[in-house]
Amino acid sequence: MTRKHCTVAFALPGRQFLWTVDLAAEASVADLLEQARLQAAARGEAGAVPWDTESIGIFGEPCRREDIPREGDRVEIYRALINDPRASRRARVRGR
Repeated sequence: MTRKHCTVAFALPGRQFLWTVDLAAEASVADLLEQARLQAAARGEAGAVPWDTESIGIFGEPCRREDIPREGDRVEIYRALINDPRASRRARVRGR
């Protein structure tokens, strides 16, 4: 049976979490996230991560939980933005 290694990444302002997972070649992003969640729980890191609620991507490109990652892919869990960057820029421009 063929295996693949992928990484799950999640970042907070002061800390980055990385979990490397070994799984079956046909495993989905959801399977990868579940295995990473188990690793995080074993290390006491799972509580800070929005496993089911936030957007995800592979190397910065949005993806779905049903997608099949490839060998070496990095699946990223994104946090919700506090401020809309476009609105912040407009406010700065108006303030000049």
